[in-house]
Amino acid sequence: MAVSGSGGGVTTEESEEQQKRSEIYTYEAPWHIYAMNWSVRRDKKYRLAIASLLEQYTNRVEIVQLDDSTGEIRSDPNLCFDHSYPPTKTMFVPDRECLRPDLLATSADFLRIWRIADDSSRVELKSVLNGNKNSEFCGPLTSFDWNETEPRRIGTSSIDTTCTIWDIEREAVDTQLIAHDKEVYDIAWGGVGVFASVSADGSVRVFDLRDKEHSTIIYESSDPPDTPLVRLGWNKQDPRYMATIIMDSAKVVVLDIRFPTLPVVELQRHQASINAIAWAPHSSCHICTAGDDSQALIWDLSSMGSTSASSGGKQQQPAAEGGLDPILAYTAGAEIEQLQWSSSQPDWVAIAFSSKLQILRV
Repeated sequence: MAVSGSGGGVTTEESEEQQKRSEIYTYEAPWHIYAMNWSVRRDKKYRLAIASLLEQYTNRVEIVQLDDSTGEIRSDPNLCFDHSYPPTKTMFVPDRECLRPDLLATSADFLRIWRIADDSSRVELKSVLNGNKNSEFCGPLTSFDWNETEPRRIGTSSIDTTCTIWDIEREAVDTQLIAHDKEVYDIAWGGVGVFASVSADGSVRVFDLRDKEHSTIIYESSDPPDTPLVRLGWNKQDPRYMATIIMDSAKVVVLDIRFPTLPVVELQRHQASINAIAWAPHSSCHICTAGDDSQALIWDLSSMGSTSASSGGKQQQPAAEGGLDPILAYTAGAEIEQLQWSSSQPDWVAIAFSSKLQILRV
């Protein structure tokens, strides 16, 4: 990855040099990219889905693949399809061992499940899932998360204040909860039956499907109070930790669910609003953040482990003058709106900015 401790862009010659060193690959889409994610299957390395952000009803999804021999990311015309409204998120089925059909999910007006043919000759719409029992319309979905431990389960978050847990095999709602007082902006699984969500009401809440009547508030934004929280990342390697983004803020708040309300650490080195966070899939103490300052930063949070109950869970900030510095920085060509860390190839991170997809070796 083209990284330096302080960031800094890459000139064209350097960029061509790096392409040769296979550190950065770039794909230019015919439209602005918003939703984007990596394939998980071990037999589909360097495959990603990207989706358009067009101010019209008809949007597009493309499945693209890096050709390792030429260093080119290519779109397969057979695996491009129209989509109603811009997808707010896309995810491939969390099925590393290829035991299930090759599925892709997208969220927009509804949750849609798409099936990629075994010979990759086409994509078919498998199901359209509407969580509103009283209407053919539903509150737009802001996000969703696919349960890795139980891939028949997908949880969605909606502007209608609900989170809905789907059984995609039965194509039926398992559970629907009024999760917050205002719009729910993101949802993340922390285990088989445990998920968390963030909302315009400024809170992070954790739900356990064995006790649906109650939720635990882990954090509430305070500066100013009730500032919306827009993204949530749950640390898959160490589920005690999660991270959230405050709307229009340049800091990431890292939380320890054993010590609610008090951030373990706040990451404050971005120069503009943060749009995306991704925990490392293979390490419990690394996180990547990206935002409107065109920067993708990787942080080492291993000092989090020194938190003790005697300090009330309050992390001693490593440097007296305002905390942690990132260990790696990469400057993209525009505001980074999307960031995903590959779970099957953990030395690769993907970012999307403007109409470009870049995959970076870290």
